[in-house]
Amino acid sequence: MPQKINLFRIPMRGPGDVSGLASLLDSGEIAAADIVAILGKTEGNGGVNDFTREYASMSLANLLASRMRCNVEAVEKRVALVMSGGTEGVLSPHMSVFARSRVDDKIGGGKRLAIGVAQTREFLPEELGRQAQIDETAKAVREAILDAEIGVEDVHFVQIKCPLLTSERVESARARGHEPVTDEAYASMAYSRGASALGVAVALGETRADVGEAELLRDWSVYSCVASTSAGIELTRSVIVVMGNSASAAGELIIGHAVMRDAIDLAGVLDAFASVGLNGDRGLDAVSAGRVVNVFAKAEPSTDGSIRGFRHTMLDDSDITPTRHARAAVGGVIAGVAGSGAIYVSGGAEHQGPMGGGPIAVVARAEV
Repeated sequence: MPQKINLFRIPMRGPGDVSGLASLLDSGEIAAADIVAILGKTEGNGGVNDFTREYASMSLANLLASRMRCNVEAVEKRVALVMSGGTEGVLSPHMSVFARSRVDDKIGGGKRLAIGVAQTREFLPEELGRQAQIDETAKAVREAILDAEIGVEDVHFVQIKCPLLTSERVESARARGHEPVTDEAYASMAYSRGASALGVAVALGETRADVGEAELLRDWSVYSCVASTSAGIELTRSVIVVMGNSASAAGELIIGHAVMRDAIDLAGVLDAFASVGLNGDRGLDAVSAGRVVNVFAKAEPSTDGSIRGFRHTMLDDSDITPTRHARAAVGGVIAGVAGSGAIYVSGGAEHQGPMGGGPIAVVARAEV
């Protein structure tokens, strides 16, 4: 029986606001048992101490537990809860709810959206940013691809939520005689995101199979064109969501992607929309905008301190972290085409697209 994916973009009034999802569950438009992943954008700072992510995750887990008549732990094992903090600029807090069901027959031709989810094992603090994280991530990505029932060539976006280091986790490693990759919590986010992205690249054959720690945060020529990784304090394992198109999948949704070469790469944004048959050269018209279900993208300030020959100050601002600047900039470029700020833009794109750029994927309703 082919799988059918429905995706719902639901506005949020705050990180604990699950009323929109509750209404859809009450109406029967979504069955709680069909939900396999929820990607949320919350209005926190996106840093180590961004507790809006955990607040949103717990609020969603509690809601689903009550509807599925199970405990929160069972929900967290079954549903990929990926919360990304930071809605700077025009970005708007919202959640993307993926529901997967089985139908008797596939109606219509062409490939349609399919998704798969998987989780790594729990990581020890000293494994973050190291070969173990790369290898375990690659393994879990392969499992998610099998769960999605798609081929590697049909993968268009891989969303990962991965752990970070805290002072407590650093000390626990040292108490056992192990030294973590860094003792700085903020720096650990980059290591974890980068290791996760390299795991995606290895799993999809985008780079050499032996790429590992030697390249991590050093060789920016090694990257994945479809990885989107986000680090958070709220978990100690990684959660993976693979999105792609399958000839056996049913439904009306398709996904396409492109790669932004830098933070102002409008051409890359337009290519992403074109990959699902949408012309955004003058911004999407009302009909085309109505076909878009959501946009997922990465944002990163270039580490050389310039964009197309002009100096930027994102890396030198003591008041606002670089990833917050990048999310606002990239969010504005994409929103100007999409006609909406309710898009998923995640900061910190180490090994996710070329240095200073990042992948962008569009989920839309297929033309009939």
